[in-house]
Amino acid sequence: MATNFVQDGRMLDFTNNTSSVITSGQVLAVGAVLGVAMDDIAVGESGVIGIDGVFTVPKVSAAEIGQGETLTWDISAAAFDDSAATAATGDITGPTAFAAEAAGNGVTSLAVKFTGVPGTVKA
Repeated sequence: MATNFVQDGRMLDFTNNTSSVITSGQVLAVGAVLGVAMDDIAVGESGVIGIDGVFTVPKVSAAEIGQGETLTWDISAAAFDDSAATAATGDITGPTAFAAEAAGNGVTSLAVKFTGVPGTVKA
């Protein structure tokens, strides 16, 4: 019997249709799902993003985040904020990512568990 297996789902192919190079480790929104670029991706080229796993990513410096807390991806800051943050247009909230560790005020990066589950994009 033939299988229809494409990939394991923790990584996805992604085509950079933006106007700038995507850098390795950069957080990306694919619809309402967040992922992390595994390598640099040139404009018009394809690369791989991780949508399931724990990655160290940017955090809003003033945010107070507890381990296990759901997060807000602040699109304008290109960093994660705490669950109490008021989402602005384009920000992503919900089950797509949560804090894998606690991080307090002044900390600028955070280990985040990406789930591959769609969140909610603030309209």
